[in-house]
Amino acid sequence: MAKPHLMRIEGYVILSADGMLADASGVMPAALKFDADQRFFESALDDADLIVHGKNSFEDQPRSPERTRVVLTRTVPGLARDPANPKATLWNPAGASFADACRESGVTTGTAAIIGGPVVFEMFMDRFDTFWLSQAHSLTIPGGMGGFLEIPSRSPQEILASHGLVAAETSILDAERDVDVTAWRRPVAG
Repeated sequence: MAKPHLMRIEGYVILSADGMLADASGVMPAALKFDADQRFFESALDDADLIVHGKNSFEDQPRSPERTRVVLTRTVPGLARDPANPKATLWNPAGASFADACRESGVTTGTAAIIGGPVVFEMFMDRFDTFWLSQAHSLTIPGGMGGFLEIPSRSPQEILASHGLVAAETSILDAERDVDVTAWRRPVAG
């Protein structure tokens, strides 16, 4: 009997050197936006079958409205179509499973790109196949909002490792500004 195809789960975030995703007001500062990382991110989302994020996270790109997505919210009891976006499914994890949200969105195979925020990342930490951690090593955001719930008490790398992910390849995105991306992968059981 064939195994059912499982959705591949990939995470994407860019963080400052101190692990921050946003400033104290919860807004991603312009200083954390780098053209090379934006190109990497947009290309990855173009290849994804489903985008998953919280109500305050979005990719803000020209093709964003074309992407099928699941938006986490507490405003619905379980699942609902988003009246403002025909390509979006509203999902309350307290009332429906992720598999149910995928079925409602019409996407049950392929790759789901999880793009945040911290609460959403936490829900998938033990399910990520790969987490793409971009980091701006020369930028700090004092008093900012961490990209993961355990920041600043633990580093992003410690958090990913504690969930069984292993740092694999690293690519330099912007050498001048000291920005890179590391693929944190879940080892394949053998």
